[in-house]
Amino acid sequence: MPGEPLPKNLIARDLRSLFQRKLNVAWLPPENVFLRVAQLPHSEFNETLAMVELQLEKLSPQPVAQIVWNIQVLPHSGGNMQTVVVVIVARNVVEEFLGQLEGQGYLADRLELPVLDQLSGTAINDDGAWIYPDALGSRNAALVAWWYGGVLQNLDFITLAEGNRPEAVQEQLNQMAWAGEMEGWLKSPPHWRLVSSGSTASEWETALRTALDQPVQVLEPLPPPQLAAATARRATRASPNANLLPAEFAERYRQQFIDRLWMRGLLAVGALYLLYVIGYGGVLGFTMFQASGAESARDKISNDYTTTMQLKATYGVLKEREELKFAALDSWKAIAELMPETLSLDNWNFGDGKRLVLSGSAPSNEHSQEILDFEKAVRNYKDQKGQPLFKRIGGEGGLNRRIGPNGTILWDFSVELNRSEVQ
Repeated sequence: MPGEPLPKNLIARDLRSLFQRKLNVAWLPPENVFLRVAQLPHSEFNETLAMVELQLEKLSPQPVAQIVWNIQVLPHSGGNMQTVVVVIVARNVVEEFLGQLEGQGYLADRLELPVLDQLSGTAINDDGAWIYPDALGSRNAALVAWWYGGVLQNLDFITLAEGNRPEAVQEQLNQMAWAGEMEGWLKSPPHWRLVSSGSTASEWETALRTALDQPVQVLEPLPPPQLAAATARRATRASPNANLLPAEFAERYRQQFIDRLWMRGLLAVGALYLLYVIGYGGVLGFTMFQASGAESARDKISNDYTTTMQLKATYGVLKEREELKFAALDSWKAIAELMPETLSLDNWNFGDGKRLVLSGSAPSNEHSQEILDFEKAVRNYKDQKGQPLFKRIGGEGGLNRRIGPNGTILWDFSVELNRSEVQ
């Protein structure tokens, strides 16, 4: 309604408009619109448009370069003819009106005239004149539609002047009737019908009855919601060429819509990128926090690990020392038990903590077998648990014998302790 802001959620266009088409329709102010009626041969709409364009200089009250125009085809009783209502508006009026709409954020796709739908919505069942005071948006002006033979013959305007209203109305209607008689379509006295309601209807009915001295039938007009719905239905069915909106405005509105979609798309991408950066920064910060905590835990564990390894190494050394001590005692016990009385032990030596080297002598070569038996017994000696105390090795670990001074036999051999590595 006048003075109320337009609902942004209804008039604005966004990405959804690409999939759900929207048609913005605006009603032109009727007081600055010129209407002309022409009877033309029946043809397709584009051909009709071309025929009207050829007669436009004769129909238009202003130079053709300074107007915008449109046509509306109405029913005609003749089979080979059609009634065309030519709508003519000054270009500066249209541009000013569109500027007002743009100031409210409303980009119109079509400009329409509601009086055309009021004419179509009126039931015509007789010859006469239908007067529409509300069609021009003023209480003192009315549109007069002359219907004869089921055909709209003429559209004109009358005004209620101050003071001598009945006389002025009578004069204007008489002039229209004389023009109809001269053109040949007014063949009988007209019946008068007033399409209005409320106080406007009372005022005009009184003036018309006084001026014409004839009965005037009052009819209810289409209420604004039904009128708007009729305009919307007609606009959706109308040809794209039949539009009072100048082509340069339609192209500019379309470009603005595309640019706005691009800008919103870029803003959406920027917002998504910003959210991604913020999210990435948050994840990175959290990860760095976790990494810092892990490094702190690692440093703490590292100190504990170093201490543990030192303790383990110390334990290993002590354990190895303990094992070597008992291994030496076991080895000494084995030698003491196995060595014959005829042999003598000259040297006892542990090498690398696991190799036992034995060397000694025998009085003469007659004791060679005893040396061999002793070496074999040492290698096969088992401890109290039944496990071999030594393990056999080849090469340099074998028995060596040689002749010593005074005919003695010198011998030596080595064995390796059968023990696992300390872990």
